[in-house]
Amino acid sequence: MSRKKFKAKEPVRIRFKPLAGGNKSIYLDKYVDGKREYEFLKLYLVPERTGEDKEANANAMKIAMTMKSQRIMDIQNNAHGMVSNSDGSKIKLLNYVQDYANKKKEIASQSTYVNYLALRRHLELYKGDKIILGQIDKDYCQGFINYLKSVKSDLYKRPLSENTQDGYMTKLEAVINCAIMEGLMNGNPFKQIKSDDKPKARPGEVKFLTIDEVNALIKTPFENHQNIKNAFLFSCFTGLRYSDITRLTWDKIQKDSNNNTVIAFVQKKTKKQEYLPISSKALQYLPEKSEDIVFKLPMKGRINDLLRRWAETAKIKKHITFHVARHTNATLLLSLGVPIETISKILGHSDIQTTQIYAKVMDKSKRDAVDKLDELF
Repeated sequence: MSRKKFKAKEPVRIRFKPLAGGNKSIYLDKYVDGKREYEFLKLYLVPERTGEDKEANANAMKIAMTMKSQRIMDIQNNAHGMVSNSDGSKIKLLNYVQDYANKKKEIASQSTYVNYLALRRHLELYKGDKIILGQIDKDYCQGFINYLKSVKSDLYKRPLSENTQDGYMTKLEAVINCAIMEGLMNGNPFKQIKSDDKPKARPGEVKFLTIDEVNALIKTPFENHQNIKNAFLFSCFTGLRYSDITRLTWDKIQKDSNNNTVIAFVQKKTKKQEYLPISSKALQYLPEKSEDIVFKLPMKGRINDLLRRWAETAKIKKHITFHVARHTNATLLLSLGVPIETISKILGHSDIQTTQIYAKVMDKSKRDAVDKLDELF
């Protein structure tokens, strides 16, 4: 009589929760010591209508599989009393980066957490999953910089921008500095690399939409994504950040003593309580009240891809994001003669110097306009 093979039950499984519009939320179903708990990863699958949709879903599943493997490893280590390694230099780099990302998830934005997960994936593509902290030296770091210069992005299949390269390098440095503070490493190898050999972030150009371009977007349909269109235009007319829009709930939309509509909220970036007056134009883009959250939006990377297609349909050549909408609000107000001190308060800037960048943009626009007169003659 042959013995039946025993198949161990996985303590962690990936599952999906159906959402509106055919989207699915990815979560982990964990069963340990007779207890079940669920961990929603804030990762989503979308209906695969295009090649970009399919690639975005594949990337989301890669991250989910990575997180599943990490959770299984954590459970197994705990079961065998291997919570930490007495020799810190033998801790695997990918595990340490994952732990660092998990800590960031508790105190920083979702985008910061996702960026550290992306760093982890690039480190795995660069040298695999066997590298330990004790192997992180100058050669390893220089090699990672060279890798970043040659690798292409998953979504757009083009080389990473120098700003993106700098971002990944800076995040790896942050991880290394944390390991140094915890006594797991002796020094930061990046300090041994010449500045000229490192990628450097370039000051970003302040991109904004003109009134004509805003009107073009208003008139251009955004089929199957009306909620994203409304949220983007709402940002154009309020100056709210993407992070504040995604957290906006109906109870924050209130009436002041003069019966004018305002938004009462704490800015995620500055942690300050703000009361933002809302124009009647902005109110036109509020959806019908249903759930507690005003705008239910997909992940930021997915939104940026959809905004790009919408802009192309509207014959706008600029690369638009929600931050472009915030810049648009500031420049529109400046063009209408609103004092920069008032704009600074509307945008929630803690330092008016931050707002001055828009004044410089407008000055340059005026200079360009005058220069065009010279070209005529």
